[in-house]
Order: sequence, then structure tokens, then C-alpha cells
Amino acid sequence: MHPHLQIENVEMVFSTRKGRFHALREINLTVQRGEFITLIGHSGCGKSTLLNLIAGLLRPSEGVLLCDNREITAPGPERAVVFQNHSLLPWLSCLDNVLLAVDSVFAGSEPKARRRERARAALALVGLTQAEAKRPHEISGGMKQRVGIARALAMEPKLLLMDEPFGALDALTRAKLQDELMKIVAATGASVVMVTHDVDEAVLLSDRIVMMTNGPAATIGEVLKVPLPPLREALRPRLAMAHDAGYLASREQVLEFLYRKQAHVEKDAA
Repeated sequence: MHPHLQIENVEMVFSTRKGRFHALREINLTVQRGEFITLIGHSGCGKSTLLNLIAGLLRPSEGVLLCDNREITAPGPERAVVFQNHSLLPWLSCLDNVLLAVDSVFAGSEPKARRRERARAALALVGLTQAEAKRPHEISGGMKQRVGIARALAMEPKLLLMDEPFGALDALTRAKLQDELMKIVAATGASVVMVTHDVDEAVLLSDRIVMMTNGPAATIGEVLKVPLPPLREALRPRLAMAHDAGYLASREQVLEFLYRKQAHVEKDAA
């Protein structure tokens, strides 16, 4: 069986007023169906650029990206994106915000009642059935982000792309949503590629952690396989992970990589 996502020899160069900016070089990565991948690295290492390439929001300067063996040339409903900013329309209810995404995918193939059921089911999956009639200003930041996740899930994507979805939230809300995400991944079986700056988040959620070198011309420095059962097979209790040898070893390896890269930057700047 071919990989769900293939990234082959991808380069990304931007034209700016100051000239060419080489953002990414020699990116090669495969993601298997149902796998949870996190991209981690220092600011400016091209994590979000790579995610935007997978989403089809950018086209690579060189190389090719394939989803289900088809070249990614534009955004598509099989690849849903959750941004750090929830991007909800303030004049619509939570249900109607989700329904917008459902209609964009299923309007030509399903009746309105069925599409509404899809939107309600997605909100239920993230625990927001009671908030479906509320508008964004009436709910908390964490709830808004859950609506954003529901909107993406309602499209029934095969690949869920997340760009620091919990980065703007407080620690307690972030932990709750990480736990919700684990349950969602287990329930849906979707493949996930997520950008994060949080080492603990990466280790807690990932099957593999892709560590990016510093930019410009950033590339994949190391790929760490996390020695824990996949989320689709078993959830990872947060408190138990604090004492798990595999979790702690993975955390140490990612931190060591990041500190080594930071020390290299500081040495170059000296």
C-alpha cells in the first residue's frame, strides 16, 4: 500500500523585495495512513510553510507532494486545516460555522437535512452540542478552537492539518484539548500532520516527530519514532506518561536537538 502522503525533494523559494529567500530545501517525508506526525523546530524553520504546501495553499518551487498518489496542486476537501486562529465568522452560530464547511463539500451530493446532521455530529465529537446555537463571542477561546476542529472534521478529511491549534490557549485548556484530540484521532482514524512548538505536546500525541533545522534553507534534521502505542490503538494517559521511560527518553531527545540547534545559532551570531 502506498503512503498516504509523500513529499519528494521539495524546495521552497520566495521572491521578496530583498531578493530570493530559500525557505525549505530537500524535504523528503512519507506519512502512512492513520499516522500522527508533528513538525517541531525553532521559529523561522519553515514548519508552517511545509504545512501550507501540504494543504495546497502554496506550490513548491521544486519537487512534488502526493496525497493518495495524486499530486497536490490546490486545497482539497480530503485535507482539512485547523489554524491557530479559529477564523470563525462572528455573525454565525457555532452550528452554522461548521455547516459552511459541510456545504462546501457535500452540497451537491446530500440533502440539507443530512448536511445539518453532519455538522451536529462534528460538534458532538468535540463536546459542543450544548453550544451549537451560540455565536463565537458567547463562548471561550478553547471552545472556539473546538468549533474550528469540528469544522475541519465535518468535512470528513483523510488528512487533518493543524498549525499550532492550541498555541494561544492557557495550559489547562490546552491539556484538555490535547486529550480531546487523542480521542478524536482514535475515533476517526484520520492521519494528522501538526505544527507545534511544544515538546511535551509533540511527544504526547505523535507517532513520529519531525525535527526541522534552522532556516533559511531549513530541512528535516531528525525524525524520531515515539516508542508508545499509536493513538488509534490506545490513548496515552497524561499522568502515566510523566513516568513512562519511552516518553521521557523521547522528550529528552527532542530537547537535545532543539538546544543543539539554538546553540549553533548563538555561536554563528557571536
